[in-house]
Amino acid sequence: MRVVYNKLVRDLIPDIIAANGSQPSTRVLDDAGYRGALRSKLVEEAREAEAASDEQLVSELADVLEVVRALAQAHGMKWDDIELQATRKRVERGGFDCRIFLEYVDQG
Repeated sequence: MRVVYNKLVRDLIPDIIAANGSQPSTRVLDDAGYRGALRSKLVEEAREAEAASDEQLVSELADVLEVVRALAQAHGMKWDDIELQATRKRVERGGFDCRIFLEYVDQG
C-alpha cells in the first residue's frame, strides 16, 4: 500500500521509515522549492501546535521553532536580526502579555 505525503520532512525521517521496514521515496528540493516547502511546513506545524494538548504543546512549539530557524537560514537571515525585529515590534505594538482579544471595531 502506498501512502502519499508530498511534504518536507526532517532529515532523519527517511532513515526512520526504512528502519521500520517501509521504503520511502524522496527527492532533494531546489532552493525555491525548499523555501516554498518550508512556508507550507510552518503552517502545518502551527496547526499542529494549535490542536495540541497542553502536554504536547512544548513538542509542537519545538517543531515550529525548527521550521522558523530553517526558513530564516534559507533566506539568508541571521537569527539576531529576527530577534531585533521582534523586539522592535514589541516596543512599537506591544506583546501579548495583557491578553487583549479584539472583538470588533465600529468604523466612524
